[in-house]
Amino acid sequence: MRVFVASLATETNTFSPVPTDLNAFKSAFYAPPGQHPPTPTLCSAVVPALRARQQADGFELVEGTCTWAEPGGLVKRQTYEGLRNEILGQLKAAMPVDAVVMGLHGAMVAQGYDDCEGDLLSHIRACVGPDVVIGATFDPHSHLTPLRVSCLNVMNAFLEFPHTDFMVRAEQVSDLVLRAVRHEIRPIISTFDCRMIDVLPTSQQPLRGFVDRIRAMQGHDGVLSVSLIHGFLAGNVADLGTQIVVVTDNDARKGQHLAHELGMEVFGFRGSTRMHTLQPAQAIARAQAAIADPAITAPIVLADIWDNPGGGVAGDGTLLVADLLRAGIDNMAVATIWDPVAVSFCEAAGKGARLHLRFGGKSGPGGGDPIDADIEVLEVVDQTWQSFGESQVPLGASAVIRIAGTRNDIILNTNRTQCFEPDIFSNLGIDPLGKDVLVVKSTNHFYAGFIGIASEILYVDAGTHYPSDPLRTHYTKLSRKIWPIVENPHDLK
Repeated sequence: MRVFVASLATETNTFSPVPTDLNAFKSAFYAPPGQHPPTPTLCSAVVPALRARQQADGFELVEGTCTWAEPGGLVKRQTYEGLRNEILGQLKAAMPVDAVVMGLHGAMVAQGYDDCEGDLLSHIRACVGPDVVIGATFDPHSHLTPLRVSCLNVMNAFLEFPHTDFMVRAEQVSDLVLRAVRHEIRPIISTFDCRMIDVLPTSQQPLRGFVDRIRAMQGHDGVLSVSLIHGFLAGNVADLGTQIVVVTDNDARKGQHLAHELGMEVFGFRGSTRMHTLQPAQAIARAQAAIADPAITAPIVLADIWDNPGGGVAGDGTLLVADLLRAGIDNMAVATIWDPVAVSFCEAAGKGARLHLRFGGKSGPGGGDPIDADIEVLEVVDQTWQSFGESQVPLGASAVIRIAGTRNDIILNTNRTQCFEPDIFSNLGIDPLGKDVLVVKSTNHFYAGFIGIASEILYVDAGTHYPSDPLRTHYTKLSRKIWPIVENPHDLK
C-alpha cells in the first residue's frame, strides 16, 4: 500500500483587512516533504497519525508539503495556486498511490476561489482517478460544499470546540482510509444542511451532551463517523452555515436518516448555544469585586472574544485593555496585542529599557485607538511559542512591556495568533497565577487551558469589528436561506 499525505490550511475572514500571502504561511508553519515535526499541528495532525500507523502496518508513506497560515483576510491568488500546485506536483511524482489523506481547514478563501478546498480536492481526484481512496480532516469552523463531498470517500471534522481532539480525529480518518483501501469497509458520506449559523461551543450544554452522544454512535451499527460542521461566521461564501456529516459503511439510507435527525436536533438549539457575554464595564466590575474578595486567590480571566486573531481579525484591539487601565486595574497580564512596530521599538531599546511607547490600534477602525504609555521592557525575544494540545504555536519575535507605576504586563507579538494556553505567559517570564486579571484574545480555544487556573472566566464583547452578528453582517453570496437571517429557513415554500 502506498499513501500520500499533505496539508494546506488557513481560515479566511473575508471581511478582514489583513491580507494573507506566502509569507503568512511560511512564518506560521511550513514543512516541506519529510520535514514535518514529530508534534502535530491543528490541521496537519494526519502526518504524525499516519507515521504511527506506518510503523504498525508497514505501508509506504509519501509526505507532501504541510503548511498553515494564521487566520486572516483573503489569500492572495498566486499564493493559493502556488501552494496547491506544489502539492499536486508532489502527488503526481508519487503516483501510483492507493490513498490520499489531506489535512485541511475548510474555510480558506482566495482571490478568485471561494472554495479553495473543493478546488484542491477536485484537482487531486482528477490526478488519481475514481478508484483511489481520498480522505480529509476539517476544522468544524468551515464551509461544507457539494464539490468537496463529491471528491471524498472519507471525511471528518474535529468534534470539540475548543479543538482538543484534533489528533484523535486525524487518527480516526487515517484508520478509515486504510480500512477502505483494504476493502474492509465501503464508506459513504451523507450530509444534512441545518440552514443556520451560530456559535456552538462544546464546553457547555447543549452541545456538550450532543457531542458526547454522536461520539458514542461511531463504530456501531454501520456508523463510521459523525461530524458537526459549525460553519464560520466571517466567511462571505455561498455555503456558509451549519451541517451534519455522517459516514456509514455502505448504507446511504441510514446515513441520510441519521444526518437529518441530528441536523434538526442542532437546528433546535439555535439561539441558545452562545457563551453568555458581558460588556466591558460589567466584566471590569466583576473583576474588581473578585480582586477585593480575600477568599479569591486565583486570577479572573477576561476573554476578548471578538478581537480574536483566530477569527482572522488583526488582534491589535485596545478597547478592553484601555478600559481596564482607566479603571485602575493594577495587576493584570494581556495575551496578546499584535504590533510588529512596537516590538521592533522594544528590540531596539532592549530589555530593561524605559520609554514612551505607542502600541495597538493600528490595523483599522473599530478596534480602539492606540495606547500611549510610559513602559518598561521586561523581556524581548527573537522567537517564542505557546502550547495548543500536543502542538507548539509560534508567536514570533515578542516583547513583554510593563505599564509604569503598575504591575500590568502586556505581551506584544509579531506572529498573529490567539491565546491557547497559560504557558503563553510563563514562556515569557510572567507567572499567570500571580496576576489578578488575565486578558486573553480568544473566543473559546483558551478555555481548556485556563479553566483549571481561573477563579472565573468571563466572555467579553468589547464591540470590535469581527462580524459576529449575522443579522448585521452583509453577506452577498449566500445560496440559500439560513437562520437567523430567515426565521424558518426549512419552510421552502
